[in-house]
Amino acid sequence: MGTAVQADELRDEAIEYFKPLPSTIPAVNDNPITDEKIELGKALFFDPRLSASGVFSCNSCHNLATGGDDNLETSIGHGWQKGPRNAPTALNAVFNIAQFWDGRAEDLKAQAKGPVQAGVEMANTPENVVVTLNSMPQYIEWFKHAFPDEAEPVNFDNMAKAIEAFEATLITPAPFDAWLNGDDSAMSDDQKAGLVAFMDKGCIACHNGVNVGGHDYYPFGLIEKPGADVLPEGDKGRFAVTETVDDEYVFRAAPLRNIALTAPYFHSGKVWDLKVAVQIMSESQLGEELGEDEADQIVAFLNSLTGEMPEVTYPILPAETSATPRPTAEIMPTE
Repeated sequence: MGTAVQADELRDEAIEYFKPLPSTIPAVNDNPITDEKIELGKALFFDPRLSASGVFSCNSCHNLATGGDDNLETSIGHGWQKGPRNAPTALNAVFNIAQFWDGRAEDLKAQAKGPVQAGVEMANTPENVVVTLNSMPQYIEWFKHAFPDEAEPVNFDNMAKAIEAFEATLITPAPFDAWLNGDDSAMSDDQKAGLVAFMDKGCIACHNGVNVGGHDYYPFGLIEKPGADVLPEGDKGRFAVTETVDDEYVFRAAPLRNIALTAPYFHSGKVWDLKVAVQIMSESQLGEELGEDEADQIVAFLNSLTGEMPEVTYPILPAETSATPRPTAEIMPTE
């Protein structure tokens, strides 16, 4: 990428828009993170008994072995029902301004409660979750250790807090972070050229900050709306949350870390090729048709955002007892 001076100039420009991942677990609001809470949250994240059927766990849709998502157009949940949107990655999600494509959950605590209760996902109730957890002595002990100052620590809120604590550890430092921190060799020349194009074309308007996106909401199809196959007419995004006309077809900008691992793309999950997704975004958001070389270079830059997964050991979960609620496949009635 030219001389050392040019490399420093590019880095100085990039640091105006991006931040490297922190080297420690970030703090979260109203939830001090401890080792005990992290270990409890890990068990809960992998436990399918939080679902009514006993089949689906958080990891089902946010698989930590496949980029933190499920690599499906939209997730399959309770009774093999198909959900309405593509599952976002759980990796680095702690850095997002809010959770879900429409931002309806203010943080990971709120997000953890949603799928458990959603009829097309885990189809459970807070009351049944608490009964389930209280039926297993090991969980009672773990909750006591994670929330030592509470008389009755096994509750739905604490379940969500523990899951949030675990998810806050799912940080994936990438070559781009090493480069931002001064390692010139961490990115290839193609990746650096892609970074230049990413900034010059204006992608940074929506995709910036520590998570290279995920920090705000923007209309999908700012210049030209994609076809209904990519932007389904029935899903108006954040409008469902705010009921404000200006929020029709507005979505949280996708965080781009590990984007090469999380196909298919967009909330509709209709695009499987990252280069095609880049080209669609350029036309829809910037009103510009990218050349093949530019698109390839931007994809190369996006590959520099593929990070190193934290080591996660699959937990051994508490044993069920005769008091543990039995699985059900009953479909919840829709309103």
